[in-house]
Amino acid sequence: MSRKVKNPFSVVNRIGMKLTILSAIIILAADILTFTATIVVGFLYGGTNNTVQVVGSIIASVFIGSLLAFVINNTILKPLSELVKATRRVANGDFDVHLELVKYTRFSFAELRELITDFNEMTEELRRTEMFRKDFISNFSHEFKTPLASIRGFARQLYEGDLTLEQQREFSKIILDETEYLSVLSQNTLLMTNLENKDIITDKTEFSLDEQLRDCMIRLEPQWSEKNIDINMELDEVSFFWNEPMLAHVWNNLFDNAVKFTPEGGSITASLKRENGLIVVKVRDSGCGIPEESVSHIFEKFYQADSSHATKGNGLGLPLVKKIVELCGGDISVLSEVGKGTEFTVELRDKR
Repeated sequence: MSRKVKNPFSVVNRIGMKLTILSAIIILAADILTFTATIVVGFLYGGTNNTVQVVGSIIASVFIGSLLAFVINNTILKPLSELVKATRRVANGDFDVHLELVKYTRFSFAELRELITDFNEMTEELRRTEMFRKDFISNFSHEFKTPLASIRGFARQLYEGDLTLEQQREFSKIILDETEYLSVLSQNTLLMTNLENKDIITDKTEFSLDEQLRDCMIRLEPQWSEKNIDINMELDEVSFFWNEPMLAHVWNNLFDNAVKFTPEGGSITASLKRENGLIVVKVRDSGCGIPEESVSHIFEKFYQADSSHATKGNGLGLPLVKKIVELCGGDISVLSEVGKGTEFTVELRDKR
């Protein structure tokens, strides 16, 4: 859920109003104190004259000035000064700035506490964004570098010639696979970037969810037929209202992973049911499973449980799945055991 954006001018206006009221109170107090000081000094000197009035005014002015300086310094100037210093650090690229709320706003207005709280939230968000940017550039560059080097090497050998027909076909197949990998990586990266900045999904229609699941599985028929994988689909008839092409990314990715990690002669089961007001989709395979230490990281961008990269992947598929499911108002979880297989569970809100 997006955080409601506050109007900074309303905060400034409230501070201005409070300062105006405070100034009026101080002026009134100064007049009263001046009058009182004049009477007291006059009583001490046995009468009132211009000198007594001047002395009384000076005493009242010194007292009121000291009080006013103390109040403004501790309630406004000190917190604002720290906020200005922190803002300069942020402008210079330091996003680790954090202002201690109690330390700087103990005697201050609620509006200044609100400003410092918002400032801390802003710097925290900037810090997370900067960390993501650095990680993204590093990981994306790494994912692009390896296939590009492979394409360059095999293309050079094809260009130089002196290869058998079998070698030409093999090298051409490698180049084709690598370009396909880069194409998918680019598409997933663009989609992820688009979804990261999207809170409202458009182009929603009502469609048959069970038919969508069947279509996504049929699309992979050449892959699971080649590995002689047994496919079981237990699907209730369910209609769903959302963006159909975007939700298809979820099933395509889950089915593709299931086929990819299921060995020859294995099995994949997909089920669709309504349970307790939810639409529950389960995708279970008899594949190699995910190591326990990797289960909690599989939805992180560019993370791959297979560090050897023996199985081709770009580490964006499952993060995309999670993001789409969350935008849909649902949730996704995983259970896995090495050597026995993996089960993904997607829960969607039944909007009927």
